[in-house]
Amino acid sequence: MSAEPLRTILRSASREVAIGHDTRFTLIGERINPTGRRIFQEQLRAGDFSAIERDVKAQVEGGADVLDVNMGVPLTDEPELLAKAIQMVQELTDLPICIDSSVVEALEAGLSVYQGRALVNSITAEDDRMEAILPLVKKYDAAVIALPNDHDEIPMEADKRVELTAKIVRVATQEYGIAQADIVIDPLAMPIGADTTTSLVTFEVMRRIRDDFGVNMTCGASNVSFGMPGRHTLNGTWLPMAMTSGLTSAIMDTRTPQVVEAVKAADVFLGHDDWGMVWISAHRAKQAADGA
Repeated sequence: MSAEPLRTILRSASREVAIGHDTRFTLIGERINPTGRRIFQEQLRAGDFSAIERDVKAQVEGGADVLDVNMGVPLTDEPELLAKAIQMVQELTDLPICIDSSVVEALEAGLSVYQGRALVNSITAEDDRMEAILPLVKKYDAAVIALPNDHDEIPMEADKRVELTAKIVRVATQEYGIAQADIVIDPLAMPIGADTTTSLVTFEVMRRIRDDFGVNMTCGASNVSFGMPGRHTLNGTWLPMAMTSGLTSAIMDTRTPQVVEAVKAADVFLGHDDWGMVWISAHRAKQAADGA
């Protein structure tokens, strides 16, 4: 790992957020996403964006540092929809945005209207995905989330994920001139419902990526408990364990205080919350609100 920890800097028009191994964990609010939300999809098709306003408010109040915006709605013009949603989110909050789409044209539309330095979600180690998306990341001076999987299925072995991470880092830095600090690897957190040992592999991958490349990491944190009961407890336990293995951010639902507080507590113990001031001030704010 390099002597200076790599920092991934994201910006809105007026605020900067740094993802890093030596700083507080970055919470990326996942809620502005119509996947699996039938009513939200119908509203968006009808041009009703009111749910976005509610989702932004809830994620911000829950403690999000960055907001993930996904507009993958079947039978719509996704580039137009995503650009419109990003413009709206920018009017509602000054948090930086993670632009989330598998459609290259939609990513470009989103990047073109975004004021600041975005995080692009996402690429894989597949050559065609890197060729399509990395030039956009470079053009718009963004950072990018990269998943170490290729045309085959998601690799279950740690070695394969680390090998694909090496490929992504090499291609992004050497062929496209993207700074290593701007590559955020998703070490692939799998649901434990099918196999409880998957997390052990993911933790190993995180440690090796941190030690070998020093890059920042993120993942879809809610995914790990899929199909299990007591999901908040599982997510709130898994995230601090992942943080000690090198995870520096997560795409998660910040409306869940139990999970957010577990992360904030882990920041204190990892020395990322000086004198515990963030923890103390949040506690005081909650006491004041409860007393109001």
